[in-house]
Order: sequence, then C-alpha cells, then structure tokens
Amino acid sequence: MDWLQIGHIDDIPRRGARCVTTPQGRIGVFRTADDQVFAIEDHCPHKGGPLSQGIVHGTSVTCPLHNWVISLETGQAQGADEGSVRTIPLRLVDGQIQIALAAQLMAAE
Repeated sequence: MDWLQIGHIDDIPRRGARCVTTPQGRIGVFRTADDQVFAIEDHCPHKGGPLSQGIVHGTSVTCPLHNWVISLETGQAQGADEGSVRTIPLRLVDGQIQIALAAQLMAAE
C-alpha cells in the first residue's frame, strides 16, 4: 500500500475537517475531539453534500445539507437513513497524516 502524506494533525482543528482532492475524488479528513483522525469520501450518499463542511460529533459527521449522520469509522449512514461512503485507510506517523492511495495527490485544500 502506498502512503501519501497530506499534512499534520494540527492542520485540522478538533471536531473539524479538511478536504484533499485526489484523482479518485475529494476526500474529507476529519479530527475528533479526542484526536482520532478519519478519512472518507467527501460527499453524502443522500444528495452529495460536502461532508467536510459538516459538524463532527463523536466519531460521526452530520451533513450540512439535510442532516444525515455518517459514521467516520464505517462510512455508513446512521439511524433510519441508508447508504454509505468509502472509507480511506489512514495512519498517523509522528503527527503526520498519511492516506493510502495508489495515485498521486493532485491538490490539497
């Protein structure tokens, strides 16, 4: 697996997110209040809302468009909603965030 460094954990505020654009699409990288970091596709399975602009709570994010709640751990919609987004393997190495992607990153936002 190829690990690509995309930034430092301190680049993302607690309970916040950043977005990375890759050849496979936009990836949301999320940091929880207790410094867990997750990466998922940056579009809600409901209407494609930008999850990286949503509210992070616990290990979930609420879509800013229609309030769907998505698990950052599994990518699954929570509650009565159905659907999912792809989770992206991620690791922290000395505070540096690395995601697993086969292709080279195009841009970071």
